[in-house]
Amino acid sequence: MTKHLKYHKNYTELGETYQLVLPLCLEGLVPEDDSVRLLSHILEDLDYTKLYLAYSAKGRNPAVDPKTMFKILTYAYSQGIYSSRKIEKACRRDINFMWLLAGQKAPDHSTIARFRTGFLASACEDLFYQLVRLLASMGEISQETLFIDGTKLEACANKYTFVWKKSVGKWEEKMFLKLQDAVQMLNREYIQSFFVSKDHRTTDLQRIVDFLEKYCLDHHVIFVHGRGKQKTPHQKYYELFRRFLDRQLLYDLHNSRFGDRNSYSKTDVDATFMHMKDDHMRNAQLKPGYNVQIAVDSEYIVAADIFSDRNDVWTLVPFLKTIEEKLGYRYPSVTADSGYESEEGYEHLKKNHQIPYIKPQTYEKWKKRSFKQDISKRENMKYEETEDYYICHAGKHLHSLYIKKQRSKNGYQSDVTVYECENCTGCLYKEKCTRSKGNKRLYVSKKFIARRQESYENILSDTGILYRMNRSIQVEGAFGVLKSDYDFQRFLLRGKTKVKLEILLLCFGYNTNKLHAKIQNDRLGSHLFPLKTA
Repeated sequence: MTKHLKYHKNYTELGETYQLVLPLCLEGLVPEDDSVRLLSHILEDLDYTKLYLAYSAKGRNPAVDPKTMFKILTYAYSQGIYSSRKIEKACRRDINFMWLLAGQKAPDHSTIARFRTGFLASACEDLFYQLVRLLASMGEISQETLFIDGTKLEACANKYTFVWKKSVGKWEEKMFLKLQDAVQMLNREYIQSFFVSKDHRTTDLQRIVDFLEKYCLDHHVIFVHGRGKQKTPHQKYYELFRRFLDRQLLYDLHNSRFGDRNSYSKTDVDATFMHMKDDHMRNAQLKPGYNVQIAVDSEYIVAADIFSDRNDVWTLVPFLKTIEEKLGYRYPSVTADSGYESEEGYEHLKKNHQIPYIKPQTYEKWKKRSFKQDISKRENMKYEETEDYYICHAGKHLHSLYIKKQRSKNGYQSDVTVYECENCTGCLYKEKCTRSKGNKRLYVSKKFIARRQESYENILSDTGILYRMNRSIQVEGAFGVLKSDYDFQRFLLRGKTKVKLEILLLCFGYNTNKLHAKIQNDRLGSHLFPLKTA
């Protein structure tokens, strides 16, 4: 006869009693040189005042101490565990997480998620820069030069929920033209003088809708709906302008979210559609994402920030200002690739007495024979500095006509001198020199050329070569570790604030792992990799 067992939630009742083989203390199970011990020791020295202030003084105490929760979250990110459910499972099964809990009850996934997005969001940045200053006090950060680079990471948003600024503007203008005809008909019908201006579309439409609504109420107009019902002209006018108003409110919402961007995602309004290096369809499809900027010194990430700009050039100045504000000191030099080159960036570094080691965008082109033989390029023309004119390949002079003012996206104003050839008519080299029907023109920013030449000479120096080699190893290597070794390819949270929180947690894990690796490999105090000698 088969014995039927009655199952309960407590599975210990199903079997025999086993002897406990694990020690009651987990101290002996965690290796002496495990990175979790170093992480716990380093994070213990930080000031958690801001984190504790995020909790209310009233009510019950948190299930797990906030400092312990922060250690768990940081260690999880250092091990490539990002999901709150997977972190919960690790707290119940992984000995290192149990050791960090120090006898406290393992938090569930909702507690972890609530702590990460709620309480930690206001204190994580302060804790991160405390860690950077702690590394500096240990002599682990040289404060000699700053290696800057950026990458684009996919946002936690649907790929096809895009809103394009150009498209919104087009449909808004089409609606405005239809609206003008409707307003004229309305004025004839009701003998009014309504108008809708471009600058006050929403206000003017609201005034018309209010008038129609009051008119229908005063004249007891009955609104009908459904098949076979005949609407009155008053109801038709009211519904028409109500639709115009609703559409205009939607356009206003879109335009308020765009800002300086050309697109955004409906499921994460802070995300911008960008070309990713590695696309899931392998066809350079646009996807919602963020531009992640990091600064590295002595192999440690000393600063990180999130931008919605697709181009790195607009991120350099605000990123440097943030670094100086958070760290409390200014780096004497900055090393970056050609994507950061701009007159605004050069002038900011010059103003702050920082040496630029930025590769010019034309650096690789200058080496090519085709560029050196191109007679249309300014670099291949002779320049007479005293009289301020260029000499083209045909021996004719290009004199300055006027100075053109240009304002950048960030508000920086530059002076561009416009040069024009004295006469290109009948010139044998005109087809190779210019496509213009008239005389050839050059647009030259003298300040930008001077700053670019300084940076070019800097990167060719022995120090510049050393910095450029270390930039490719340290900052690009850091992104390689984060994206490949840690397998962080896509954000889990939405919104710029929460996305920045994720990056900072990732940098926390990276820095503690880097310090652990340096200690184990006897590399403490090493800042730059030396150049290989032949």
